[in-house]
Order: sequence, then C-alpha cells, then structure tokens
Amino acid sequence: MADHLEASVTLPSDPASVRAARSYVVGTLAEWGLPADTETADTVRLIVSELATNAVQHTFGQSPTFTVDIALDRDEHLRIGVTDSHPRFPKRLPAAVQQDNGRGMVIVRWLTAAHGGRLRVRPTREGGKTVCVELPWTLPAAPLPAGAPQEP
Repeated sequence: MADHLEASVTLPSDPASVRAARSYVVGTLAEWGLPADTETADTVRLIVSELATNAVQHTFGQSPTFTVDIALDRDEHLRIGVTDSHPRFPKRLPAAVQQDNGRGMVIVRWLTAAHGGRLRVRPTREGGKTVCVELPWTLPAAPLPAGAPQEP
C-alpha cells in the first residue's frame, strides 16, 4: 500500500449528512483494505457518527458545512478529522441520568483510548476547529487457505 493516503468530503450541516459522512468514511476505508464488517470499522463508524453529529448539532447554525478528512500514514496510523467553522471547542459535560445528549465526546474519548489512539482538538486558521482522532491501523488477518497448518 502507499505511504500516505487521504480523502476528504465536505457536507452541509444537516442531520442527513451524519449518515453520508459515516458511509463515505467506511467506503473509503474499504477501498484502503479495511472490510466494513470488522470491529475497527465499527469503531470508526461510531467515532465519525459522534463527531459529525457534534458538528451539526453544537455549532448553533454558525457552521453551514463541516468537513471530514481521513488519512492513512505508512499503514500504521489512521487519522480522522472533523472540521467546522464554529469557534467553541467541545467540552466535557456532566453525564446526568436524564440527559439525552452531551455524551458524544465521552464516547469518542473512550473508544479512542480503548483502541490505543489519541484525541486532539485544534483551532483552524479560519476561526473554527478540528477534532482529530488518531488510531493505530490494523487490518484483519487474512483467512488461512483450506488445509494450511494452524499455529498452536
């Protein structure tokens, strides 16, 4: 595989765009060799869903679009970034039992840590922000051909 692959999509800040962002990322990763039915693909799907939802719901109409960037470096690191034009950084909210929302970043932080990754939020030159998750890139092991010796 190449030393560096990247892809990007810009979508309107509309709830329907969350599904489009998820589909775009999972489809691109499948082209890069990660089947959609793996645990890693499920993790990425949930991270993208939460970050895209935040970009739509928490920018208070001040970000007409958001951009999802993905990059794969040397078959080792996958970076997922979601950029919007709202200047407010995400913040941790107390997770009240009755609260219907506000746990998206908690989920993203937990998934990122559980998979040995890291989460960063950086300002953009235009005054917005990018929430970036970096995960180790792991492809599922290829199935052994029929009759091949199994390792103990």
